[in-house]
Amino acid sequence: MIDRISKLVLVVGIACFFSIVVFNNLTDYGSNFAYVQHVLSMDTIFPESTLTWRALTSPRLHHWIFSGIIVWEALTTGFCWIGAWRLFRALKADAESFNAAKSPIVIGLTASCWLWLFGFLGIGGEWFVMWQSPDWNGQPIAFQMFVVTSIILLWVRQPDSNLA
Repeated sequence: MIDRISKLVLVVGIACFFSIVVFNNLTDYGSNFAYVQHVLSMDTIFPESTLTWRALTSPRLHHWIFSGIIVWEALTTGFCWIGAWRLFRALKADAESFNAAKSPIVIGLTASCWLWLFGFLGIGGEWFVMWQSPDWNGQPIAFQMFVVTSIILLWVRQPDSNLA
């Protein structure tokens, strides 16, 4: 039972985290939007960089992309909460039922991994070279969140057996 509770608690933790992320992005839109705007505009990278041709400078496009990020985070949040609820309901069930309850969590955590790995590390970090920005480099937190969600995903995916 302790393994099942551990999985549930970690999923609730990541669902809470993403709930706060979405809440912050909606209630402090301007501050969080500035991050996206600077990364996409590439206006704080090395002055001698020859990669600035990649910059996206349209404010409308910045808002669309940031809105897409928020929607992705909200979907991730929803899948994690639904999965946590299903795990809670199946906590004392047989192994097959408990393992089946994990599906929304796998979707949510995979979506999270994809956001941090592809969206922030790949696109933001490498395509828009945010690593060159002393002020708007989000790679450390993106890597941290990719690792956290990956570890939780690996743990949750471990098959559970029937309770004694």
